[in-house]
Amino acid sequence: MKQNIADILKEALKLPPEARAALAGTLLDSLDDTVDRDAESAWEAEILLRLKEIDEGKVKLMPWSEARTKISGQ
Repeated sequence: MKQNIADILKEALKLPPEARAALAGTLLDSLDDTVDRDAESAWEAEILLRLKEIDEGKVKLMPWSEARTKISGQ
């Protein structure tokens, strides 16, 4: 079994970053068998609200480099 896991890991590390991230997310999700439906619904509503605010021009977006600078207080 250990060799099988090592082989899978070796192949997974050959994937592009986006695919590795998706794989990692799927694996992590498989460990959590308790889904808080209320929390999931609340997050979905929040995401949709934020997307709507972006689409309507109600919020100003900034590049990550600028946000990182503001967050770090520099």
